[in-house]
Amino acid sequence: MDAFNNLGLGFSVAFEPMNLLFVFVGVVIGTAIGVLPGLGPTATIALLLPITYTMDATSAVIMLAGIYYGSMYGGTITSVLLRIPGEAASVVTTFDGYQMTKQGRAGPALGISAIGSFIGGTVAIIGLTFLAPVLAQVAVAVGPASYVAIMVLGLFLVTSLGTGSTMKSLCMAAIGLLLSTVGQDPITGTARFTFGIPSLLGGFDFVAIAMGLFGVGQLLHSLERTEKAQAITTKIKNIWPSRKDFRDSSGAIARGSLLGFVIGVLPGGGGVISSLASYALEKRRAKDPSRFGNGAIEGVAGPETANNASSTSAFIPLLILGIPSNVVLAMLYGALLLQGITPGPSLIEDRPDIFWGVIASMYIGNVMLVILNIPLIGIFIQMLRVRTGILATFALMVVMVGVYSINNNPFDMWVVLIFGVFGWIMIKTGFDPGPLVLAFILGPILERSFRQSMLISDGSFGIFVTDPISATIFGALAVSLTYSFISRRRRVKAAQTLSRECLGNGVSGVFH
Repeated sequence: MDAFNNLGLGFSVAFEPMNLLFVFVGVVIGTAIGVLPGLGPTATIALLLPITYTMDATSAVIMLAGIYYGSMYGGTITSVLLRIPGEAASVVTTFDGYQMTKQGRAGPALGISAIGSFIGGTVAIIGLTFLAPVLAQVAVAVGPASYVAIMVLGLFLVTSLGTGSTMKSLCMAAIGLLLSTVGQDPITGTARFTFGIPSLLGGFDFVAIAMGLFGVGQLLHSLERTEKAQAITTKIKNIWPSRKDFRDSSGAIARGSLLGFVIGVLPGGGGVISSLASYALEKRRAKDPSRFGNGAIEGVAGPETANNASSTSAFIPLLILGIPSNVVLAMLYGALLLQGITPGPSLIEDRPDIFWGVIASMYIGNVMLVILNIPLIGIFIQMLRVRTGILATFALMVVMVGVYSINNNPFDMWVVLIFGVFGWIMIKTGFDPGPLVLAFILGPILERSFRQSMLISDGSFGIFVTDPISATIFGALAVSLTYSFISRRRRVKAAQTLSRECLGNGVSGVFH
């Protein structure tokens, strides 16, 4: 009954007129930026962080959360109609969604996407409602050694489950950890890596780094893009799927909901991984796998459902453990810090209005998205006609004014510009800035927990073995790394053997 009482509190907060307005604003902006290729929720939330500084904490997080899961809906529209993924997680939808459009079935593709997204998001919210309080009680008993192991696990998953090169992700995570140490030592107060610059005594500001890497960096990259928006010539009709469509998609939606929920909880998991996993699962289970890539509606329903389920369940580690599962939630973490609120096990007790208000707003936001998403397709598509240069100029002005307004410090403006150029270079060279930002967020928690563990154990590393949670996590990591190393060695040896055999056969053939 406590969960229902708490949810009642949440709905009383979410139904306040201003919060209800910000739910609507969030999902509309989210859908819009999901439609715009290349922008995405990360850059948008990074640009809006300074604005949230002047807002009520609950309203700010409700709006940013709406932008996050709303963008998952919006990215579907151009993926299906134009084969242009508006958001990274929507790439998988292009495989079968665009083929359905070519077959004159764009309506059912968009319809089943909206329905699957609603079901997946709702299932994840229900899981979040009942699971979060239980995890919070467990998390309160977690000690510093366990937190060290959890942070290391988070960094490992972020670098290994990412969509880019593992080595490049490790490099970015290392840079993020290094940047997190700039400033005063949290225990001794000694200046570290400040190089005599007084503005660095407090360390780098998270908002300035995020706005530079994802805001300015993405804007610079977008200005380089010269491709023109494609015109929509397809007539969208019969949006409500047929009985056969529902029958074919029901299993994919059910599996996608559960799969997305589980993957979203993992650090480093998220929409891209969950949608890929769902697509692979449905193709493996299909009686005729050749249908996939040729307009199979399950190839649209499953990934879209998993995508939205994972974007919702990812709030569990953020709100309960204070660990952002992906880079978008790192932005939300930063928004909470701006409000003087630190996510963690005590958030439910200290600020139940924020915790339960955000959860209740997700129920409302999912309903709004279903109602608004289909009728406004034409309006959202027209946004592709807006010139990138106009959007970039306006956004850059908002960034510079916003970052200055937070601390009234011109130094932060230079940080934004420097990291903006750095972010642009990273995009050009194939480096993902996500691990850098997540490591920057997790770094202080990791350092604080590690030093607390050393103080408790009088400098003995044995505390990480005697602590049950820490020992289990580090043991699992050791087994995983060992297995990965052995598997890689076997693949290299197999490739070398095959190469020698092919070379030998080629030489024999020449002499013969």
